Amino acid sequence: MEIAVTTLENKDSGKLTLSKDVFGLPPRADLLQRYVIWQLAKRQQGTHKTKTYGEVAGSTRKIVKQKGSGGARHGGIRAPQFRGGGKAFGPVPRSHAIDLPKKVRKLALKTALSTKLAEGKLKIVDAATLTVGKTKDLASKLKGMGLESALVIDGNVLDENFARAIRAIHNVDVLPEQGANVYDILRRDTLVLTKAAVEALEARLK
Repeated sequence: MEIAVTTLENKDSGKLTLSKDVFGLPPRADLLQRYVIWQLAKRQQGTHKTKTYGEVAGSTRKIVKQKGSGGARHGGIRAPQFRGGGKAFGPVPRSHAIDLPKKVRKLALKTALSTKLAEGKLKIVDAATLTVGKTKDLASKLKGMGLESALVIDGNVLDENFARAIRAIHNVDVLPEQGANVYDILRRDTLVLTKAAVEALEARLK
């Protein structure tokens, strides 16, 4: 599978052969959904908390006698039915993470890469480097490439000038190869990979 390689100036830079094992898989919406649910569930903090009967401030004195008042039978003022009382069965801190087998996560990432290629939304650049980290210069280059919503994935180490310049550009993100994930790939319209990223991803996913 051959694909054209360009520079950041949108000039031709030859061709690159992509592995069918990583970029040639059939689309699987079910796999992508499972991965995204797993990823977002793991991201939740789970720090929500309400005070229970035993945690709210208030007396434990029985507010009315058990019989003869003509009203309901009540215990302490901290009961859930009273204003300021404890919450019955309220949320407690917990982890929202769910399990997803490593093989499924690996297959989902390969499926996401393959889907971008099949949709014609995958671009390969020779390198993501800049001599000066100026946002204005990089924005004009991305506009020349027709990129308005894009995720750029580079090799193991990001170029410092490129990472600094891209931070202020709306709807454009950059990640190192080891940070590649399905959710970020799907949330941007175009996926841009450097040659180093392709090499690292193929070595990791084959």
